[in-house]
Order: sequence, then structure tokens, then C-alpha cells
Amino acid sequence: MCRGAVLSFFVFMKAIVISEPGPPDVLRLAERPDPPLRPGHLLVRVAATSVNRADLLQRQGHYPAPAGSPPDIPGLEYAGTVEAVGEGVRRWTTGDRVMGLVGGGGYAELVAVPGDQAIAVPAGLPLGEAGAVPEVFITAHDALSARLGLRPAETLLIHAVGSGVGTAALQIARAWGCRVIGTSRTAWKLERAGALGLDVGIDATVGDWSRDVQEATDGRGVDAVLDLVGGAYLTGNLRSLATLGRQVVVGLTAGRTAEIDLGAVLSKRLTIVGTALRTRTPAEKAEAAASFERDVLPLLESGTIRPIIHETIPIADAARAHALVESNRTFGSVVLGW
Repeated sequence: MCRGAVLSFFVFMKAIVISEPGPPDVLRLAERPDPPLRPGHLLVRVAATSVNRADLLQRQGHYPAPAGSPPDIPGLEYAGTVEAVGEGVRRWTTGDRVMGLVGGGGYAELVAVPGDQAIAVPAGLPLGEAGAVPEVFITAHDALSARLGLRPAETLLIHAVGSGVGTAALQIARAWGCRVIGTSRTAWKLERAGALGLDVGIDATVGDWSRDVQEATDGRGVDAVLDLVGGAYLTGNLRSLATLGRQVVVGLTAGRTAEIDLGAVLSKRLTIVGTALRTRTPAEKAEAAASFERDVLPLLESGTIRPIIHETIPIADAARAHALVESNRTFGSVVLGW
């Protein structure tokens, strides 16, 4: 009998839970019932996951889990091995190495996921590193491809280029033959990004970064902006974009409100879109996973791109991992390993 079919016998897994909204130390290692295995789903034993900004917001009580996801177990991604296969699943079998996105619950020993949303882990990629792939790389790829329609030889501006999504987007864009300009509020992060192929690094704490973007593009501006910061950065983005430029807003660390110069939007014929993966329907998430698997997985398999990991921390020490990410002293992802 598979594990997913024995919940009536009270089989329990370990998980990191949010005991109450608050600072990192509200995270506790606890026991929770194994998730049920439903038709069309997989039960996956998690080897690793990563800490994302949404996890911090959920812990603070500002970003509730979507319906159907554990309300008190954070975690938007997983990498592990298939423990059991639900009825109707044909592609996967027990023991397969998979990774993917979840609406929540990634900080647990087991996750139940739709089979059509799981992604094969490349043979040469350890599961501990694969835990840093799904959220940042699928987010970056979806933003660059589906939302921005980024094309080879275009110039892309990435804010917070040293973040997990920033380093993923930088590598994908460079692999596609794009020129990349990146901003950060930390000089050493720009140096690290340079080793990944960043063409121009701009310290956002010094002067007017939008003027620096104009200088770096000989006054033309950039074709596209991947904004992982939000807030008042919008004003500079509009100045930085070339005619027919596109912007996608992915993160809001600087705030969710901003003034907009509609005259610039009209005169330059700009496009501004927003994106989020967590709130999408299962069909939309499956589509994003399939697109990533088609376009980006071969780059991971060949070693052209790789997950950038700042540190791997035992999941029992999740509070320290959250505090580290909140400190903004990280480059790339912080991984939690079982």
C-alpha cells in the first residue's frame, strides 16, 4: 500500500510550520499528517526547497496561502524523489527525481503535486541544488518569454540582479544573446553578477540610476525591464525604456504603490504588465512548467546556466534562513535541505 493511501492510520511527516504571524523565530519543526495522494498526482519526498520572499510575507501574516495549500506550512517549491504515483499518472514512476512549484507546503518532508506540473531533474544536477531552481527560474523564464517577449540582441534591465530571480533572469537572457544591465544596492553583488555575464552593473544607491541606464545605451534606453523591486522604481523605469519598450513587475520589495507618468507611457507606446505564479490556475502552472522544461531545462542540462546558491541550511534551522534572506546580504538563493 502506498503512503498516500494510509492517512487513516495517521502517518505523519515533519514540516516547518508558522506557529503565529511574526519574526523568523515563529517557525517551528512539527508533525503534520502526510498529504493525501489523489488521482493525477504524485507524492514526492522532498530533499530540498528554497526560501522565497513570499515565504517571508506569509510568515509575517501578509500573504496567505491559496486555497488547497497548507495555511501554516510555507514553501513554494521542491526537489525530491517520487514516493508514490496516483491513478492516471503515466509519465512518472516511484524513484524518479522531480522538481516543481507548489502553492505552499514546500517546507515539508512530503508534498502532493499534480503530475503534469512536475519537472524532471537533470541527471547531473544534485537534488540539493535543484531545490533552488523551480521558483526563480520558472518565474524568470515566464517573465522574460511570456510577459516581455524578450528577443535575441535586445537590451534588458534587471533590478535586484543579485536576487534569486535576478541571477536566473540574467543567465537566461545572456544565453538568449541579450545584453543585460543590472542594478543593485550592494556593490559586491554587482561584482558577482559580472562573473555571470552582466554587461553593465549600476549601483542604485549612487546618483540617478536611470541616467546611468541612458548613458549605457547611448541615450536609446532599454527594450525591456524586469522589475523585482517595484515602488518608486517605476518612475526611473519609464525614463529608461526605449520607444515600444516593455516592463514586467515581479517583486514589490520597495512598495506596491507608485506615481506613473502616463504621458511617457503614451508617447513611447510602452507596455507595463504584472505577473505572479502562486495565484495561477493548475492549468496555467502546468503550462508554465512545460514551457520552462522546453526552453530552459536543456540549458541546465548542458551547464550553460546553473542555480546560484548563497548557502544551504538544514531545514530545522529555517528561522536562521529567513533572517538571512531578510538581511539582504545574500546573492542568489538560500536553500533548505532535509
